[in-house]
Parts: sequence; C-alpha cells; structure tokens
Amino acid sequence: DKIYQEWGWNVFQSFEKYTRQTDGYSSINDVRNKENVRPRDKMESYFLAETLKYFYLLFDATNLFPFDQWVFNTEAHPLPIYND
Repeated sequence: DKIYQEWGWNVFQSFEKYTRQTDGYSSINDVRNKENVRPRDKMESYFLAETLKYFYLLFDATNLFPFDQWVFNTEAHPLPIYND
C-alpha cells in the first residue's frame, strides 16, 4: 500500500532535517519540539541496522530479497528461508 511509503518518506525527511549530522545521524532530546531541536553527540547503535533496515524494506523496488524467501533479523542480516 502506497500510503505506508508516503508516511515512511515523511519520517525519512524528518530524520534528514532534524537528526542528520556531518558524520551520521544523532539522537535528539525531544521529538515534540521542532523549534528547538537539540542534537545529542551520539548516534544510537541500532539506528543503521534497525531504522534504516525498515526504510530499505519499505522502499526497495528491486526485490533483491523476496519476502517469501528471506527474513531479516533484528540486526538487519538477511537469512534465507529453508523449506522442507
């Protein structure tokens, strides 16, 4: 459903606008305050593996990992599904 991609794109744009730093993405102190975003000097360890994994899965048009043949673990490692 395209509505999920629209919502996901809005979330991604917010990450770019409010958390993007020179060397990655930072966490912020209060997601409700867009007027005074205060980035922390830290990128959460799970950001790349978990957050960006969901963006990849949401927007992947190549179908490199078909969902009926692969699953992703929480650290974004693709694992094949074996059928007996």
